[in-house]
Amino acid sequence: MDVVSIIQQLLRYIVSFALIFVALFLGKLIQAALGVSIPGSIFGMLILFTAMASGLLSVKWVQPGASAFIRYMILLFVPISVGLVNHLDLLADNALAIVAGVIGGSLLVLMTLSLLLQKILTKGDK
Repeated sequence: MDVVSIIQQLLRYIVSFALIFVALFLGKLIQAALGVSIPGSIFGMLILFTAMASGLLSVKWVQPGASAFIRYMILLFVPISVGLVNHLDLLADNALAIVAGVIGGSLLVLMTLSLLLQKILTKGDK
């Protein structure tokens, strides 16, 4: 590999990470401005998705950084796992509520989607 191709690859990574972090920053700004409890990272992902789906951003521009994040994603879960272990007693105290929330939420999503799909499919039969 020559020096020029290494520099080009490095610039692709820099541009890719910059686009991802700009979307994250904009999402955090929106979250702070609206004062909602939805994380700014969710708004950032929606901004990035909208920009790529509309054609404002090419997938090729974001792909190097996104691939690096996915490749090393397991490292991003280490702090969460340590936090869970540190608060294991709190989790054990609220285990019933957590399990009920997970099961109830899953059933709610399943029923809502099945009713929606049934409406869509029966609408197509008419």
